[in-house]
Amino acid sequence: MEQTFDHSTRYEHVLDAARMLEGHVHRTPVVTSRTLNEKIGAEVFFKCENLQRMGAFKFRGAFYAVSRLNETERRKGIVTFSSGNHAQAVALVGKSFGIPVTVVMPNDAPVTKRDATMSYGAQIVAYDPAVASREMIARELARERGMTLVPPFDHPDVIAGQGTAALELIDQAGSLDAVLAPCGGGGLLSGTAVAARGRCPGCRVIGVEPEGADDATRSFRTKTLQRIEHPKTIADGVRTPSLGKYTFPLILDHVDDMVLVSEEDIAQAVRWLFYRMKLVVEPSGALGLAALLGGAFSGKGKIGIILSGGNIDGPTMISILEEGKARG
Repeated sequence: MEQTFDHSTRYEHVLDAARMLEGHVHRTPVVTSRTLNEKIGAEVFFKCENLQRMGAFKFRGAFYAVSRLNETERRKGIVTFSSGNHAQAVALVGKSFGIPVTVVMPNDAPVTKRDATMSYGAQIVAYDPAVASREMIARELARERGMTLVPPFDHPDVIAGQGTAALELIDQAGSLDAVLAPCGGGGLLSGTAVAARGRCPGCRVIGVEPEGADDATRSFRTKTLQRIEHPKTIADGVRTPSLGKYTFPLILDHVDDMVLVSEEDIAQAVRWLFYRMKLVVEPSGALGLAALLGGAFSGKGKIGIILSGGNIDGPTMISILEEGKARG
C-alpha cells in the first residue's frame, strides 16, 4: 500500500522529526580544518553524517517515516528501493521495530551496501537498471503484498527527518552564511533548505551535483522537471534520475543556487577528507567540499557542509587514493 499526503514539508514538521529522533540517532560531530579555512578564506564546518548510524544521514528520514506508521502497516511490512544508503537505513530501522523489510536494489549496487542491507535482515529483490524501473517494481510489490512503500527521498516524513541534520549543524556551529548539501533525489537538500530557512533565515542554501548527473540543476534553472536515465558518476548515492513531486517544489522555493562539480573534484574531496581530516567519506558525501576545492562555490564567512555518508567500498577508495598518487 502507498501512503498519500495532503501536505508538504514545513519547518514545524522538521522540528517534530527532531523530537521523535532524539535518543535514536547519533548527534554527529561538527569538525573543522584550519588548513582548509586558510586555503579558501572562510570558516568551514563539516557535519559528519558519515558517522551516523549505518554510516549516513538516511537513517534520520527512514526512522521518522517508519515511526509514524500504524500497527497494521508495520505488521504488513515495508518495501523500498535504493542503491544502498536508504536501503541500509530502512533495513536497520525495520530491524529495530521488528518490521519485515523488502528492498529493490540494482544488481550493480556497491557490495558493501548490499551486504550491510542483508545483514540487517532485509530481503533483497535485485533488478537490472538498464531494463527495469526500481520504483515500478517496488510499487508493484507494495500493491501485491499490502506493504507500505517508504521511498528514498520523495516523502514528506523522509524529507523532514533528513532536515534534522541541518538543524543540528546550525545549533552546533551557530548561525551560518551558507550551507552546502549533496543532491540526488533532493530529500537531503530540500530538508536542509526547510530547516535552514526556519532556524537561520539569512543562510544561503546551495545544492551540489556531479556534472554527469545534473538533472536537479537543470530542473532548478528551467523550473521544469528534468530527467537523466542512468547518470554516470562515481557518486553512486546521487544517481537518481530526477527530483520528485515533493522535493522539486521545495527546492525551487527554498534553495538559493545549484552548482556542479567534476569527477576529479569529487575524488579530490574524498582524498582531502581522508588524508587531511582522517575522515572516510563516500563520493556522494564529499560533494560539498568538492564545490569549495574545485571553485564551483566561493563563499565567505561561515559555511556549513553536510558530509552525507561514509559507505564507500574498499576497491573504490583504493582507486581514488591511487589515482591521486598517480597525479602526484
